[in-house]
Amino acid sequence: QVQLVESGGGLVQAGGSLRLSCAASGSIFTINVMGWYRQAPGKRRELVATSGGSTNYADSVKGRFTISRDNAKNTAYLQMNSLKPEDTAVYYCYADLWTRGSIRGDFWGQGTQVTVSS
Repeated sequence: QVQLVESGGGLVQAGGSLRLSCAASGSIFTINVMGWYRQAPGKRRELVATSGGSTNYADSVKGRFTISRDNAKNTAYLQMNSLKPEDTAVYYCYADLWTRGSIRGDFWGQGTQVTVSS
């Protein structure tokens, strides 16, 4: 069993900052990629940032968001600065990992709401 648990969402005014955390736990052998996706009401889930051999960001968040990882803790973070109302969405943590049972799979957290008021 593998679990991803997000924390750190909330309500913030435009221009403010939030830091999301995602802790992966369970029968994990190694994590290849961790990342963040988001889904706004009525829209498709979209990539925000990923961290594996390299980091990747959506164009809409470049220069404002920073993804980082603490591999010893199997934890990923998303520092979000200069937040805009259009960043409002449910943010989902994602991991591409190998379990101790030699199974590779994609795992998702339950999501955390980020609301940016204008």
